Amino acid sequence: MAPPAQSSRYPSPSQPSGKGEVSDLRLQLRQLAGSRAPGVDDSKRELFKKVISYMTIGIDVSSLFGEMVMCSVTPDIVLKKMCYLYVGNYAKVNPDLALLTINFLQRDCKDQDPIIRGLALRSLSSLRVANLVEYLVGPLGSGLKDNNAYVRTVAVMGAVKLYHISASTCIDADFPATLKHLMLNDSDSQVVVNCLFALQEIWNSESSKSEEATREKEGLISKPFIYYLLNRLREFNEWGQCLVLELVAKYVPSDTNENFDIMNLLEDRLQHANGAVVLATIKVFLQLTLSMADVHQEVYERIKAPLLTLVSSGSPEQSYAVLSHLHLLVMRAPYIFASDYKHFYCQYNEPSYVKKLKLEMLTAVANESNTYEIVTELCEYAANVDVPIARESIRAVGKIALQQYDVNAIVDRLLQFLEMEKDYVTAEALVLVKDLLRKYPQWSHDCIAVVGNISSKNVQEPKAKAALIWMLGEYAQDMDDAPYILESLVENWEEDAPEVRLHLLTAIMKCFFRRPPETQKALGIALAAGVADFHQDVHDRALFYYRLLQYDVSSAERVVNPPKQAVSVFADTQSNEIKDRIFDEFNSLSVVYQKPSYMFTDKDHRGPFEFSDEIGNLAVGVESEHEVPATSVDANETSDLLLSTTEKEETRAMVANGSDYTAPLYDSSTRALPSQGQSELAITNLLGTSDPGPQASMAIDDLLMGLDLTAPPAPASAPPSLKLNARAALDAGSFQRKWRELPVAIYQECELSSQGAAALTSAQALLQHMQGNSIQCIASGGQSPNFKFFFFAQKAEEPSVFLVECKINTSTAKAQLNIKAEDQSTSHGFSALFQSALSRFGTS
Repeated sequence: MAPPAQSSRYPSPSQPSGKGEVSDLRLQLRQLAGSRAPGVDDSKRELFKKVISYMTIGIDVSSLFGEMVMCSVTPDIVLKKMCYLYVGNYAKVNPDLALLTINFLQRDCKDQDPIIRGLALRSLSSLRVANLVEYLVGPLGSGLKDNNAYVRTVAVMGAVKLYHISASTCIDADFPATLKHLMLNDSDSQVVVNCLFALQEIWNSESSKSEEATREKEGLISKPFIYYLLNRLREFNEWGQCLVLELVAKYVPSDTNENFDIMNLLEDRLQHANGAVVLATIKVFLQLTLSMADVHQEVYERIKAPLLTLVSSGSPEQSYAVLSHLHLLVMRAPYIFASDYKHFYCQYNEPSYVKKLKLEMLTAVANESNTYEIVTELCEYAANVDVPIARESIRAVGKIALQQYDVNAIVDRLLQFLEMEKDYVTAEALVLVKDLLRKYPQWSHDCIAVVGNISSKNVQEPKAKAALIWMLGEYAQDMDDAPYILESLVENWEEDAPEVRLHLLTAIMKCFFRRPPETQKALGIALAAGVADFHQDVHDRALFYYRLLQYDVSSAERVVNPPKQAVSVFADTQSNEIKDRIFDEFNSLSVVYQKPSYMFTDKDHRGPFEFSDEIGNLAVGVESEHEVPATSVDANETSDLLLSTTEKEETRAMVANGSDYTAPLYDSSTRALPSQGQSELAITNLLGTSDPGPQASMAIDDLLMGLDLTAPPAPASAPPSLKLNARAALDAGSFQRKWRELPVAIYQECELSSQGAAALTSAQALLQHMQGNSIQCIASGGQSPNFKFFFFAQKAEEPSVFLVECKINTSTAKAQLNIKAEDQSTSHGFSALFQSALSRFGTS
């Protein structure tokens, strides 16, 4: 069998065949530059395609600039387009080469073919080189007066580009007046729309500099302009219609009749196939009727059908954008959409972000007539393979239960969730049952009967575990095993999250006042462990409970376990002011993000370290002009700020000095439990005495397992010396992630030496000093007297890291430290090391 014939292979146009490929192209382009032989344009096209492909993949072909310009002398539009693309690419990075293109571009701006004139003018205005502005004014002026609409359209946008390159040149050439004249008199709709866009762009920027520009800007929303644009609205394309409608939404009619005239004129726009046009029209309708409550409600009824149609058509992304706006309207007027709840049922093939939004809307529109059908549908979603959606559906059922009066069937459904053998379903149901009991205490008997069968070992999520603990403490008298379950949880104190430990302290206190003999041991262990806890919130709460018991047990019972009142209304997560701001920004990204624009455009309102571009530019030893904005404090950290720094130091001093309020040290191995008889007698005296006397004091001793409150506690052993890794490294992304995840370990204030405060004239000196102590800086900023630093350090033996936010005021010579640590047990040791290094700054 003969071998197959070798196929002829041609080199790929996107890859040069050798180092001399660019030189060969130059020679071939020179040969074709002045040739007029038949088929020469086809040859030029092939060469131009090679040049453009090389340029696209990053090969430098700027050396062919002259040859490309010479070959562009041709009536072939395709060659012209490729040449303009080449010129525009290299003009931005090489202004000297751009100067070579001026002559042939100006010549093409006067070509007989309007397409070439327009292309040349667009390329000339796209060079964006400040030195070439003087060559752009003449062609733009001619283009604005051109007989062809395409050339005028390009010239209008060129005027905007010129304004951004040199605003003074554009204003001096009187282009805004020309654009205004074109907008009012040009017969082509696209020219009119481009003029409107250009004038808005120019006058918005100039209004802060000139009163005349402000008047011109306000003139765009005057009655003659608005009516002129509305009468020509159907001539414009979709983009133009949205631009005009956005302008109309800012117009304030003189009377009610004018409102109805505008809405009647725009009625057919609600049936437009383009979703952007429909949303822009809806915004006009809503803005015009804000002061007319009855008509405003009728507008909701009118726009309901167009929005529901748009949601069911188009891509998921488009549906989500429309659904976000529908979601905003549903939240404002749920009763209007209550009969259309089936439109919000989730489809199996919808993305999760669409399903989540629909679940929120189902929750909002639920009322007495449709609750059963909606809850039945939501319960089906609980078995969804998509776990986040299953969780959201359970939460939706709980929210509906909290806003309804007849919740018999809903409670049964929630209790059925507790019996499902899925951890995440049980976790979500526990949280909802807790909220349900807070609003409907009458259901406690049925709920507790089911909750009592749940093993705390099978509940791992902190929120769910906290909810279970709350119910154990609140209904301890109805749950036989409540004290023993709480005692087992106390034994695993360190394994639980701070949120769980906080609830555990409160639950044990409540249980103690209901069933004292069974809870005495657990309460003593919990208070001692809580006082020794490194988490500030847990420590403060345990110390508060201990001092409260020591002061007066009856008062402690009234504080910790007062008569409960049913919660009527749960606080909404979003204020009405925020919702109104979002509504005012209808048909914008604010609705999709569900937050006002200032929250995602203004850096002061962004979350901690969301501006990673700035942090990436702040390196160790590099000063920055921009101070890193202060990080926001999480909800579980706010209680750290309830006590001032001075009060916290006083608290620590009291513990150290062994005063009457000294907290117990946790050493259960050396303490013997009192006998059962003594415990009962002590607790009887404790709960029966309103005046704290010797018996109450002895009862507290028994409660805390015989700890002697009058004697000072044994001094704690000195912590082992902490060694840091001098070569620790941490990138900005990891720092941001860890800062969000880790709780605050220490929040305190320390003092700088007078020499250190005087030496801190710039951030550079302190960065080098702390680096010498194995503490690295990842970001810094500010200027005298206020500086802000973000430091990190790493233990020498293991990869555990410490994160520090340090604010220094040199005028007061004080520093505020916010320390977070992966290893909480060494946070105090690191704090002492950090303060020691800071105190030595400027003294050596």
